[in-house]
Parts: sequence; C-alpha cells; structure tokens
Amino acid sequence: MSSLKINNLSKTYPNGVKALDNISLEIPNGMFGLLGPNGAGKSSLMRTISSLQEADSGSIFLDDLDVFKNPTDLRKVLGYLPQEFGVYPHITAYQLLDHIATLKGISQKKERKELVDHLLEKVNLSEHKHKKVKGFSGGMKQRVGIAQALIGNPKLIIVDEPTAGLDPGERNRFHNLLASVGEKVIIILSTHIVDDVKELCSNMAIMNKGQLVYQGTPQKGIDELKGKVWRKVIERSQVTDYKSKYYVISDKLIAGNPLIHILDESNPENGFEPITPSIEDVFFSKIKRTNEAY
Repeated sequence: MSSLKINNLSKTYPNGVKALDNISLEIPNGMFGLLGPNGAGKSSLMRTISSLQEADSGSIFLDDLDVFKNPTDLRKVLGYLPQEFGVYPHITAYQLLDHIATLKGISQKKERKELVDHLLEKVNLSEHKHKKVKGFSGGMKQRVGIAQALIGNPKLIIVDEPTAGLDPGERNRFHNLLASVGEKVIIILSTHIVDDVKELCSNMAIMNKGQLVYQGTPQKGIDELKGKVWRKVIERSQVTDYKSKYYVISDKLIAGNPLIHILDESNPENGFEPITPSIEDVFFSKIKRTNEAY
C-alpha cells in the first residue's frame, strides 16, 4: 500500500497569485477526488506533485521517495494525464503508445508490443489501434491518455479534468476504466465536476483560492450538513431578495424557475422544505464560506 504525503506546500507565482497556500494532505491507495472551481489551485497542485514545477516551500513524499529531491525517480513511477492531452495527430494509437513506452525505457520490441496490445485491450481500443489519433472522439483520446499513463506500472496516477467535454456515454466509460485501475495504485482525480467525485472516490478534498477547505470522505461532509439544508422553488425576480435574507449556497433553474438551497440550523419556514444533503451542497457551502472570507 502506497501513500502520498504533502506537507505545508506553498507556491506564489511572479504575478502575485498565491496558487498554493500551506497545503497538507495525505492520500492513500485508491481513487482520491480533488474538487474545486476553475482557478482554485488544483492544476498548480497537480503540476507540483508531478515535478513539473517547483514549490516555494513544503515537501512531498511518495512512500519514502522525496519528490523534490528525486524528480527523475518520481517520473519512473508516475502516470500523468493532463487536462489537455496533446497527441501527435498523424500517428496511430499503437504508434503513440509504442513511442511513449520507448521514452519510458522499455527497450525490448517484443515486450513493448505485448504491453501496448494489453493496454489497448484494457482501454477498449484494440480495433482502432491502427487508426490515426487525430480522428478519435474526445472520449477515445482520453482512453489513449489513460493507456499511456499506465505504462511502466505506476504507483501514482494523476488525471486532471478528465471528463470535461465528454458526452454522457463517454464519461461513463471513462469512469468505469478509472475504477478498474484504481484499486492498486493512488489515482488523484482533479476536477470541477462534482459528479465525477461522487461516483468514483472514497476520499476527497475541496480546494478554493489556493487553500484546502475540506478533506475527508464524501459521507463525512454530507453528515456535517444533515438537518441544515433546505430548498425552495422561487420566481426569478425573487433571487436577489432571497439572497439578502437567507444563506443561499446554490441556485439552479428547474423548468425555468430557480431552485435555491439554503443553509440554516433551524427550519426557516416560508415554504422551505428539508432535504438530504448531497456532495453538491458540501461543495457549494465550502466554496461560499471561503469566498466570503476574502
């Protein structure tokens, strides 16, 4: 069983943006969800963990491996699927994976062929292996991305915003693929899509403005809000008024009218009904609190 330990990690960019603000986190084997709105610092954390950028202070250890002191050793056991998985457009899926396997030090042609064929079968692309990647759908490109991330038996796999832009069917297939490889390694799933974490992850953290604002199991976050979340459908013209009177954590349109969720320790009455909290409520309540602190 591996574990990733992040201690007091901070990073401020030259333009003054504090991307990481004293982050400490321990991540065990399995699927770990890192949630946050765009600009929360998730990608900065992923790039720092994967040794693509340096931190100003703090440390990261993968088991006994000091990531900052031994970045080359980290890369030998790291699989990385960035948000924009760039591919060589004019080569086939097989050629792409064969090339990356060569770069990762698998020099024997027979060994590479067995590995590439196995990975293409695992991500359900065997019948497309001699087709050019430029003609693949978004979901197929992401599956190629996961296949290349699995080369070299990694201990740690990082996937950054993997389902953005995928249709529902592709998203489900991608989730199943991640779940199938996520039992024996650490997989960090960085996303702003709450459902990705809800469906896949047994542990999670929420980031906002460079800070960790929640860490624990999804259920722990839900339990903290039990009996405190209330909802009501209102008119669009009433949104501003309700936001001034209640602690509104979210509002979305249902059949053209806003459905608002509020946080309140006791029954607010006025037509509100109690609901069982969801991960979305945990997410929106944590983000709202940190936004108000600034």
